Amino acid sequence: MTARERERLERRELYSARSAASIVAAAVVTAVCLYLMFEASMKSLGQDVWIRSPEQWWTWFAGLPQTADPLVLGVGSLAVLALGVYFLLQGVLPGRRARHAIADPRAVVVVDNEVIAATLARRARTEAAVAPGQVMVIVSRSLAEVQLRPTSGIPVDPEAVRAAVEDELRRNRIDPAPRVVVRVSESGVVGQ
Repeated sequence: MTARERERLERRELYSARSAASIVAAAVVTAVCLYLMFEASMKSLGQDVWIRSPEQWWTWFAGLPQTADPLVLGVGSLAVLALGVYFLLQGVLPGRRARHAIADPRAVVVVDNEVIAATLARRARTEAAVAPGQVMVIVSRSLAEVQLRPTSGIPVDPEAVRAAVEDELRRNRIDPAPRVVVRVSESGVVGQ
């Protein structure tokens, strides 16, 4: 497998396709065009139009600023703007999945963030000497947040936990490795 093929496979697993947004946009545009084509063909055959002829739609649309309630026009304009921005962002921004790659020279290895979070939680729990319910880890693309609730009366060293979690990321060859933040709760858990 060449390096280019490896990159392509890794990218396909790490980024989601934009097919859902494309299908919705294409379906809406197709439905509007089919309707207008139907109305135009009804008019050209001398039949009564179904709802409105294309000329009536155009006249209504052109007169919309003068005839519509300003509040309705403003809300409609904002809705159309929001829809446009949504489709623009869907087309421009990469759709990143909740996954990370593991550097391996022989294969393309991709791991879900939940699996990485479970591994980091186990390592943080071992380093802090706390029970499983006292550690929660959230992994995103660029951040691994470790939240600890220590046992009452037993201090936890956040720097040691952070170093252990960073070591676990390094040992698992997570690429790119997220930044690690450790938050230790002020209140402890009794009797754990």
